[in-house]
Formats: sequence, C-alpha cells, structure tokens
Amino acid sequence: GEENLVLLDGRHEFPFSFQLPQEPLVTSFTGKYGSIQYFVKAVLERPAVPDQSVQTELQVISHIDVSSPALLTPVLRSQEKMVGCWFFTSGPVSLSAKIERKGYCNGEAIPIYAEIENCSSRLIVPKAAIFQTQTYLASGKTKSFRQMVANVRGNHIASGSTDTWNGKTLKIPPVSPSILDCCIIRVEYSLAVYIHIPGAKKLMIEMPLVIGTIPCIGFSSRNSSITSQFSMDMSWLALTMPEHPEAPPNYADVVSEEEFSRHVPAYPPPIDCEEQLCCPVFAYIQEFRFQPPPLYSEIDPHPTDVEEMQPVSFML
Repeated sequence: GEENLVLLDGRHEFPFSFQLPQEPLVTSFTGKYGSIQYFVKAVLERPAVPDQSVQTELQVISHIDVSSPALLTPVLRSQEKMVGCWFFTSGPVSLSAKIERKGYCNGEAIPIYAEIENCSSRLIVPKAAIFQTQTYLASGKTKSFRQMVANVRGNHIASGSTDTWNGKTLKIPPVSPSILDCCIIRVEYSLAVYIHIPGAKKLMIEMPLVIGTIPCIGFSSRNSSITSQFSMDMSWLALTMPEHPEAPPNYADVVSEEEFSRHVPAYPPPIDCEEQLCCPVFAYIQEFRFQPPPLYSEIDPHPTDVEEMQPVSFML
C-alpha cells in the first residue's frame, strides 16, 4: 500500500539498484539512421502540484565472448583477376588472405596473412581495411550504411613480383560491438584485403569479423593483459558512431582513382549497388601456405551484468 512520506525542505537522496531483465538486451548503439537507447526515469509525485521527473541514459552491453568456438575458426579467402585491355591480356593478379580467427575485441591488432602475386604489367598496391555495415529494417524495407573504420597500406608490388604479409597488423579502433540478434538494427564488420589495379577494377576479398566484448584468453599474451583489453574495449561508449569515428580514411582509399574522380559521394554507396565495395561470392582455398594458428582455449560464459545506479536527487 501507499505510505505518506513527509520530507523537510532541502536535498534528499534515495540510492537504489536494480538487475537488468534476464532476456538478452541489445547493445546500446547510435548510428546513421537509427539508435538503440535505454533510459532510467524517476518521477516525484506531489499533491496539488505537477509531477517532477528526471531522466538519464543507461548504457547496456550485450556481451560477446570471442572465445566461443564459432569465433575461433580461421577465415580464408582467395581471388584472382585477369588484367588486360582491348588488345592483349598482361596476366593475372592473385590474392590469398587469412585471419586466425573470426572474433576480436576493440584495441586488438588483427594479424593478417596474405600472398599477392602480380603477373600483370601494372604496379599494384595492396591494402587492408575494416568496414562497418549498419543495416536498418522497418516496415518491410531495408536501408544500409557502410563505412571504413580503419585501414593499412602495403608495399608497392612491381610487375612479375610477389609479396607476403606474414602477420601484418591492423588495429581495431573504438567501435561498437557487433549487433547480430536485433530485428531492427544490425551492426556487422568485415576485414577486406584489396588491390588497386591501374586501368582495371579493384581486386577485393572480404572476411567476416565479429567485434566482441570479452577478449580471448589464448591471445592475451600477444597484446596486453585481459584487464587492460577489457578497459580499452569500453572506450567505444564515449563515441557516437558514425559521426565521430577515429581518424576515418579518405573514401579515395577504397575506390579506384578513376571512380573517385567521377563522383565523390557523402558516404560509401549502399551495399547492394553494382559499383560497390563488396565482392562476388568467394571460394574457400583448400590449402594455405602459412603456419596454422595456435591452439585456442575457452573461458566460462560472462555472468549477467547488474547495473548500479547513482542516487537520484530532487530539490524540494
């Protein structure tokens, strides 16, 4: 039943805490065309006068453990492209790439293993990038936004030469974790290795990434301690993606100079365009000429988070 509580003039604080619902909550996210937000609202009801209320945003994280078996599997892709003109074909450019596992956390450096063979007559430059794709679903319609969040450039490869990336690193900047189980907003990542070929369309392969929140113990020695990795991972909360990504590269880095000179859109084209950043379906390569990744260990699932709220204050 209701109780009459008499409060004297002055400041009164009522600390409280609560546990989030047991059913999974989608991670807080602010994107190009929509957001996922949670709020805590406190209402002060007083007789004969209007109610007074305060509201504050609550950040929710749906944890993704990158030590899960599905995220520990290596990802391999291979692609080849013939390069030529109307009168002759100079030869193929072939590209094979591999990452040791599918899941990573913010702040981790992804080792990239790749082999590039340039049998064309052109000078080529291999690059790698992390792309974020936001997909919004409402009223039976789908809208997508795609942006590059990090990239790295390799060395020039002359005609008739090859190059090998034996663990070339690409660091993950502070970005929102993957959102894969929400019916209205999805946030997905991929790592692309691509080659600009003068006078031809780029050669690109993409490997799916999942950005998680719980680091993989088996790789803690390669970067920093688990504690510091987890704290780095939380830095994405201070960002509003994609309005303020960390040092985004120019769009010219992911389109050919010929395409870039024709038009410079405000953001990369939708992922269903023909002149897109995506590639056709890729074939898995059966053999890879690099050492296999080390064995991985598993950790226990992360416990359910309990949000501790600061006291709510009213001035009477």
